[in-house]
Amino acid sequence: MRSYYPKKGRVILHVDMNSFYASVEMAYDPSLKGKPLAIAGNPEERKGIIVTCSYEARKYGVKTTMPLWEAKKKCPQMIIMKPNFERYRAASKGMFDILRTFTDLVEPVSIDEGYMDITESYELGSPLDIAKSIQNRIMEQLDLPCSIGIAPNKFLAKMASDMKKPMGITVLRKRDIPTILWPLPAGEMHGIGSKTAEKLKGINIETIKELAEGNDIQLKQVLGINGIRLKDKANGIDSRAVDPDSVYDFKSVGNSTTLPRDVSNQQELLNVLKELSSKVSHRLRRKNALAKNISIMIRYKDRKTITRSRKLKNPIVKPEEIFAAASQLFIEHWNGNAVRLLGVTGQDLIEEEDAFMQMDLFSYEKEAEKEPLYKAIDTLNQRFGKGSITKGVKTKETTSNSKTDTSFNKDFLFDSKVERED
Repeated sequence: MRSYYPKKGRVILHVDMNSFYASVEMAYDPSLKGKPLAIAGNPEERKGIIVTCSYEARKYGVKTTMPLWEAKKKCPQMIIMKPNFERYRAASKGMFDILRTFTDLVEPVSIDEGYMDITESYELGSPLDIAKSIQNRIMEQLDLPCSIGIAPNKFLAKMASDMKKPMGITVLRKRDIPTILWPLPAGEMHGIGSKTAEKLKGINIETIKELAEGNDIQLKQVLGINGIRLKDKANGIDSRAVDPDSVYDFKSVGNSTTLPRDVSNQQELLNVLKELSSKVSHRLRRKNALAKNISIMIRYKDRKTITRSRKLKNPIVKPEEIFAAASQLFIEHWNGNAVRLLGVTGQDLIEEEDAFMQMDLFSYEKEAEKEPLYKAIDTLNQRFGKGSITKGVKTKETTSNSKTDTSFNKDFLFDSKVERED
């Protein structure tokens, strides 16, 4: 079997569960199989949105994030269910447990997808044999369908797994790129959203081939360093390793400032925290990351320094969310003495590209509408200088006392490490 594996290079699988939430519900209640089914945030309310739907529902034109009223109009007989995240977490754990019986090199990237490096698993059969075994075992043991991509790197494996759904297995080699990948629209490439696709159209790049042959300087002007990364991927270049521990990396982004004088006025100190929270938010967005933990540092005039942190229920990135967490910590732990230095840090970061985040089902529409605004403000401040544009009216006397509506819920990725920490 060694001959089926490259002498140099890797064999990577991307396992992607098909219509995961709906499939889990069908496995739990077989009477739902073959019927149009949708999981929605607020089934009782017209304004709810479709979180995911079965392939039977998709035949009627129902799509993820579609307003519930529109989906019902397209498919009046569709069954609507509320999400059961405990059930989905249990199914996810079962799925990843199966993947780890084939190799230790399993990297979860969301509740329903992950990468596997099977380069050294040749004794189990050819890559295609292993993919079929995985697919069959997940179906037999969990009654859940999945699609699998087989490729020499993570990007191509991800693209391959999207090509045949449900229950597909696709091999995508580098030599296949010109005939299979390049003719596709750039917007169908993993890592390119509608906004990026529009920017690429602005420089006459509409296919993956045109991106692969794009001008480096032009791509950098339009998309920054990400433009070069996307061009590399369009050419099948991706050196990222499958890292089982990547989801547990402890990274941080922080900002601190030494005050021009010792300050004991609470309002002034909260204003400083608000400014620091905004900076941390901006840096997180530049890294395409969210924080699961917020910490503050307080240094008093006698140079005594304390740090306090709090794990968050949901990963956050918006400045008001960071400020809400930081200010609460500050009020709880400040002893009232004059302060010399303040700091705010976002910790336990999750990368947007690889992290699974479930939109808050009760505020999805509102937050989804706001998200382009936040990104636009960050872009303008970066281009024209900090403070050139802000959300709302900003004054030194104003602080945020409003409760923050968190826009994301984290579906935790289970394995033995997580279970030991809980």
